[in-house]
Amino acid sequence: MDGADTSGPRPAPPHLMPFKPPAAFQLPRELSTFFVNFPSAKQYFSQFKHMEDPLEMERSLQLRKHARRVMGAINTVVENLNDSEKVSSVLALVGKAHALKHKVEPIYFKKLTGVMLEVIAEEYANDFTPEVHGAWTKMKTLIYTHVTAAYKEVGWAQYPTATL
Repeated sequence: MDGADTSGPRPAPPHLMPFKPPAAFQLPRELSTFFVNFPSAKQYFSQFKHMEDPLEMERSLQLRKHARRVMGAINTVVENLNDSEKVSSVLALVGKAHALKHKVEPIYFKKLTGVMLEVIAEEYANDFTPEVHGAWTKMKTLIYTHVTAAYKEVGWAQYPTATL
């Protein structure tokens, strides 16, 4: 071995994730906030790309279905932080699907996880300590790093160089 670590970033240890949103937390508000803040992201969703009203978006069955899938992936990552192979596998599947099938620009993962962090901090302000904020910031970085690695792996040609 040449000393280069090709396994990707290591997930944060479980003690860095002291707060996990309750099961009822399903992301419709986060996704509608994301689409309001970044309307260009709606181009990837034919079912609700013409919706302007955040409440209408939150009530959209298609958006709620996608929110459940997003939260399911995040919950799987949180529950398996001590299993770097599982974390890498889940996020690689997400990244490859969004790169190859949906053709979503990878920067939207950074934007979405940023919106999620803001909304979680608002909704759970009493529980969102500096330690929890740090843990979720690490989770945001973990998600984006793994997903963009999957984009690179499949040869994503439109990889942006700008950061938020």
